[in-house]
Amino acid sequence: MDFNLIEENGYKYIEEGEGFPIIILHGLMGNLSNFNHVTDFFKQRDFKVIMPVLPIYDLPILKTSVKELAKFLDRFIIHKKLKEFVLMGNSLGGHIGLYYTKLFNKAKGLILTGSSGLYEKGMGSGYTKRGDYNVIKKKVEEVFYSPKTATKELVDEVFETVNDRNKLIKILAMAKSAIRHNMADDLPKMKLPTCIIWGKNDNVTPPEVADEFHKLLPDSDLFWIDKCGHAPMMEHPDQFNALLIDWLSSKIVLK
Repeated sequence: MDFNLIEENGYKYIEEGEGFPIIILHGLMGNLSNFNHVTDFFKQRDFKVIMPVLPIYDLPILKTSVKELAKFLDRFIIHKKLKEFVLMGNSLGGHIGLYYTKLFNKAKGLILTGSSGLYEKGMGSGYTKRGDYNVIKKKVEEVFYSPKTATKELVDEVFETVNDRNKLIKILAMAKSAIRHNMADDLPKMKLPTCIIWGKNDNVTPPEVADEFHKLLPDSDLFWIDKCGHAPMMEHPDQFNALLIDWLSSKIVLK
């Protein structure tokens, strides 16, 4: 499903629906289309879904970091004149949401799914054989519980990205930044409601990471999705959306 990409004032983003804003933060190599089901579901239910393209490949190498992306997010939110919103992030996107909360603390709530920030396995590694399509295909398939979720279109996109030398350098720099910016000491200070939706079969950020987030975040709810890997919103979109709208209705919108 294609959504209209808006370009203004140096920002690129998708904005769909009318209502309470959900800002979606994509992962390190996550395509905006990874959130098609989420966007389509919530735009029809009194929510406004806003998804900025994060400038992962556009920052100077010395500023290619989680912290700089959190600052970019704040500038974008100011540009959009948003006063109330929740942040939802998958993988690196969740980490950016957490770091944004550490620096600015403006969101009404956080939604984390397969988030980095405590531990992630091989976020920017394993690309020594990046010219071998089958190696990349296997690496992409390992992100999911069902290899079928790794469509040819998705594999092609990752293959093209990691074989772009400039993009690969930024990916590796961002992965190192994610390790440096560990959030363990910061999480207990984050009092905002947090929804944690995790795949029981996540190989990138294993289930114990979700347990640790739940333990350290003072006001968190943890939900599991079975037979699910690192991207629950892609593998089990109906279950993901059902869990999320129930949580939003009880903890954020109607609170």
